[in-house]
Amino acid sequence: MASTEDKSANKENTSSWKDSFYNPRTGEVMGRTASSWALILLFYLVFYCFLAGMFALTMWVMLLTLDDYVPRYRDRVPYPGLVIRPNSLDISFNKSDPLKYSYYVNNLESFLQRYNDTEQEKNQDCDPGDYFMQDNSEDMTKKTCRFKRSILSFCSGLSDTNFGYPEGKPCVLLKMNRIIGLKPRGDPYINCTVKRDNPIQMQYFPSEGRIDKMYFPYYGKKAHETYVEPLVAVKLLLTKEDYNKELPVECRVEGSDLRNNDERDKFLGRVTFRIKVVE
Repeated sequence: MASTEDKSANKENTSSWKDSFYNPRTGEVMGRTASSWALILLFYLVFYCFLAGMFALTMWVMLLTLDDYVPRYRDRVPYPGLVIRPNSLDISFNKSDPLKYSYYVNNLESFLQRYNDTEQEKNQDCDPGDYFMQDNSEDMTKKTCRFKRSILSFCSGLSDTNFGYPEGKPCVLLKMNRIIGLKPRGDPYINCTVKRDNPIQMQYFPSEGRIDKMYFPYYGKKAHETYVEPLVAVKLLLTKEDYNKELPVECRVEGSDLRNNDERDKFLGRVTFRIKVVE
């Protein structure tokens, strides 16, 4: 049996443990009185309110330096990349099976919706060959030059809703990425080549793959709400000899100061894709 001294010691230990949370004799909770807890909570409340106020003031001052229409700092590359549609760098299909090329056709049709006449009627006709400068315009919302999909002729999806895929003469669309303020010098155009000894015939729309300067400069997403990138369509006139072969095609922006030979960035001013048509 435990001695009287052991029971007394256990009772004192239990009482001491309980007193560490609440001491009924002094009214302390976890070693502090109510007034002490109130003062420390008040201190932290004022301290964190001060920090929140400093953060809000700093953010407000920073936002005052920003422009809603033009980014203050632009650390992106100064030259545009080249993008292909349909959205694939490996185009392979059986021209006799609609299920095999329907993905590419649907992708092109969906992409060209913004180039429909009903959408482009909101934009205006511009003078070709010259930049469409609007820097001195008081209206922050900029006007957009009209680019109708009918410009793409046989690759517009209007006269041929399948974009040449059932005939084994597929169309691909090319566009440059948007860069605010970009004004390419010279006369930019897109040229595509197949990496093999025998060249493949191609058709370009607009003629010669030209990218008119009237679609530049771009003023940003908020200012240029209806802006659409100018497109170049390339129709690959493949023959029976080209079927069942994987053909690497490289397209570049030529005729201007836009870079297209940076070995560190394979998409800067150029794009390479593979195409294979199966009979």
